[in-house]
Amino acid sequence: MLFQTPLIPAVLIRRYKRFLADVRLEDGREVTAHCANPGSMMGLASPGTRIWLEPNDDPKKKLKYGWRLVDHENGHFTGVDTSVPNRALKASLLAGEVPELSAYPNIRAEVKYGDKSRIDFLLSAAGKPDLYVEVKSVTLSRQVGVAEFPDSVTTRGAKHLVELQNMVSEGHRAMMFYLVQRTDVTHVRLADEIDSAYAAAFDQAYAAGVEVMAYDCTISPEGIALGKPVPFQR
Repeated sequence: MLFQTPLIPAVLIRRYKRFLADVRLEDGREVTAHCANPGSMMGLASPGTRIWLEPNDDPKKKLKYGWRLVDHENGHFTGVDTSVPNRALKASLLAGEVPELSAYPNIRAEVKYGDKSRIDFLLSAAGKPDLYVEVKSVTLSRQVGVAEFPDSVTTRGAKHLVELQNMVSEGHRAMMFYLVQRTDVTHVRLADEIDSAYAAAFDQAYAAGVEVMAYDCTISPEGIALGKPVPFQR
């Protein structure tokens, strides 16, 4: 999945109000960029961080830059746009590039289900139970090589786990798909100490038959794409 316009480097001045970031461009100008990430972005939003922005000339957009990457300046990147995992996974599903899910040719996104919720992807195939797939973007890493989810308390995430569990009880398949938007980790775990309620909901859902899958990404200033499976450790 290539970025629509070439990214440009910048330095983060501050992130605030969750969706705004003041940055300094290479020519010295200071501008405000949109930050498409409602999470805490723990470890990713320190002033002085080298980042990459996507410019746009859309007259409908108030902000002319979108924050896309954190550059760790050691050859590794983190993607901070939480809309990317769904788009990257959809492209891979349509191309048949996820072997574990390739038996499901029918792919629908944002399907209403549960209690006023929408499932990220509903996969179906003749003679098979429907598969409900909820996608989560993973960007937190507090230990070398380890990605963690969530990076802040997520009551919405816990609600999704309950609804996936309900789908299993109705005879369907359900899956949590953790997409790691970092290139410097080798496995994923739950951050129990950040959100113990989410961890408890996960354990209950997993025991009830909700499946778990985790993939990493290939990331560069040119684009982001689904990578390979990575171990999920509870």
